[in-house]
Amino acid sequence: MTSPEASLDWFSMMMGLMAGLVLFIFAVTQLSEAVKAIANDKIRFWLARFTTNRFTGVLTGTAATAVVGSSSVTVIMVIALVNAGLMTFVESLGVVMGSNIGTTLSSQLIAFDVDEYAPIGLLGGLLFQSLGRSARWRSIGKIIFALGLIFFSLGLMGEAMNPLRGYPPFLETLKDLENPWFGVLAGAVATLLIQSSSATMGIVITLASQGMMTLPAGVAVMLGAEIGTCADTLIATIGRDRSAIRTGIFHLLFNVATVIIGVLCVDWIIAAAERMSGSAQIERKIANAHLLFNVGGVVLFIGLVGGAAKGLRWLIPEKKKKLATA
Repeated sequence: MTSPEASLDWFSMMMGLMAGLVLFIFAVTQLSEAVKAIANDKIRFWLARFTTNRFTGVLTGTAATAVVGSSSVTVIMVIALVNAGLMTFVESLGVVMGSNIGTTLSSQLIAFDVDEYAPIGLLGGLLFQSLGRSARWRSIGKIIFALGLIFFSLGLMGEAMNPLRGYPPFLETLKDLENPWFGVLAGAVATLLIQSSSATMGIVITLASQGMMTLPAGVAVMLGAEIGTCADTLIATIGRDRSAIRTGIFHLLFNVATVIIGVLCVDWIIAAAERMSGSAQIERKIANAHLLFNVGGVVLFIGLVGGAAKGLRWLIPEKKKKLATA
């Protein structure tokens, strides 16, 4: 009798996982681009206009990220607006915090077990794109198609990883992720490598739905993804002015600080997610933990925005203007 380890077809599994992951990232990118094609100017207007104080900034950041589907896209747009002088550094901080709340929508969406209905979205989106008489309707078709592709790719990844359910070394590795610091490191590295916290959450929720990842491990990896997602926004600050750089650094420091607190309070987050979710499946509990963590982080730090702004101005001062020589 052959062991589960000997019967694993690693090549097929890796190819299936890679295909699903590539399709997922492509679908998320297409979804973001389609939404921006419809509402890009409006989103920029909201970001530049409705940030009169930290509270409206948080709401604006939440709404903008929920629409574009990526906190990185929102923060990068904010950095560009700050660099262009259309938004002040202080105004940008609320939007950055709100983007963390908005990105939890993708986790809530992924947690729905609807991959079997993905072909409906794919067909509907294709019809809209093919038969749409205007660019707006074709963009709507692209959105529907991207949503169908997201669910299809999640199903593909789940099918590829299914054989690992009987592979003890893999299950032991996943169990090790219950150590919150190890889980945070794994989540940060994974997100840094694939450049998408949504993809990381997609893998986490897929593994959890297959019974291969526990709630504590899923929450720990989720916390790490919050740090890994800062890479894109830090790259976006290269060549920008000091105010825009401060915005990118604030994003990193805010996420690191909330993750440290999240690790220290991880048992409370898990317990709160379980109470909030009731008898729901584990994937819903992970999505709800993501929501609770990011809302809690904003509530905790929103009163400290003024102090953070002063500290970052001290840390990254304006360049001294050279005196003109006679």
